[in-house]
Amino acid sequence: MTNTRPAPLNTGVPFLTKGTWVLIILAISGISVLIARLFFGLSFVTNLDDQYPWGIWIAIDVATGVALAAGGFTTAFLAHVIHAHRYHALVRPALLTAMLGYTFVALGVCVDLGRYYNIWHVMLPSMWQGNSVLFEVGICVMMYLTVLYIEFLPIVCERFCGRVNLPGAFAKLNKPVDNLLHFLQRIMHKFISFFILAGVVLSCAHQSSLGSLMVIAPGKVHQLWHSPVLPLMFLLSAFASGLAMATFESLVAAKAFGLKPEIHILRRLGRFIPILLIIYFGAKLIDLVTRGALPLLLENSVQSIMFWIEITVGIIAPILLLLSEKIRRNPATLLFAVSLVIFGIIINRINVFIIAYKPLYADKVYVPAWTEVLLTVGFMSILILLYRTYVFIFPVLEMEEQGSDV
Repeated sequence: MTNTRPAPLNTGVPFLTKGTWVLIILAISGISVLIARLFFGLSFVTNLDDQYPWGIWIAIDVATGVALAAGGFTTAFLAHVIHAHRYHALVRPALLTAMLGYTFVALGVCVDLGRYYNIWHVMLPSMWQGNSVLFEVGICVMMYLTVLYIEFLPIVCERFCGRVNLPGAFAKLNKPVDNLLHFLQRIMHKFISFFILAGVVLSCAHQSSLGSLMVIAPGKVHQLWHSPVLPLMFLLSAFASGLAMATFESLVAAKAFGLKPEIHILRRLGRFIPILLIIYFGAKLIDLVTRGALPLLLENSVQSIMFWIEITVGIIAPILLLLSEKIRRNPATLLFAVSLVIFGIIINRINVFIIAYKPLYADKVYVPAWTEVLLTVGFMSILILLYRTYVFIFPVLEMEEQGSDV
């Protein structure tokens, strides 16, 4: 087997491709909507109102984004906490995805807030409200995002230590900056374990607290989803989605950058996903039976149909697929299986925050404005572009040692 190590991308793939230009156009379009929202308010670019204060910016940009960024803490737990060293190659890409994902989660929250310019209030202890679920969400996002950037710092140091070469008048800063990077590298080597553990704890707290947001809305959330154990459901689904997303991004990155898929690692990782999905599915069934909500599955409503899609396509189908060793050994079928898991998580978050939600005195149904959709697509495009930029600059992906050129 060829020895590999993390290195900046050097496969000869150009940064700018036709797909990249499409992403740039979508990103610019999304930024245009963002500017309009900041200057003219929510009503100018959304269909949100007092009855429907949350829309797809919360359901997708925040709730779904958090779930899909779970690969950061799940792979860190496997590789660093229980010392399953074979999964080390997946940690850095998953960390990068989590860092960028949570960055855009934070941006999504800011965009969705009516008074976005007051977001800094969460940092003032004098304004903390310990009984607020939303406060827990905000403080966990802020702390975990800080931890993610700290965890990425050793990668920055590894890339630039001894290679600082600032141009022109800044050249005199080369040595001080290099000394600072070496100092940070030594410090992080001693304390990185603490931040990894903190990241796992904070992410678990945040994943569950998102579910608590809808627990406090009895009467407004359909009984197929409203449950006192909804925070546990969010956490269990995040475990599965984290490993699925780590597998998905590894396979897609390999295809996009002309790398060999790390199927020998991914097929082993794929064995855990159906186990986690079975636990999640079992918890769902027990919850439905305990609350007497099982008959609602047959009510033939939009809610029941969406619930069936969520559990059959997003849970049962990938369980059956991923239990097969043959499926897990093939990159194409493995990618399809984990894509179903990701689809199921997206549908679940949309179901909980949009499909299941109905105001007490609703006189209409919330349908996202095209500008809401465009901003979400724009944010996703920017995230992908940043991921592409980072892997070209920093040692994130595993590269063959003889072909590396840092």
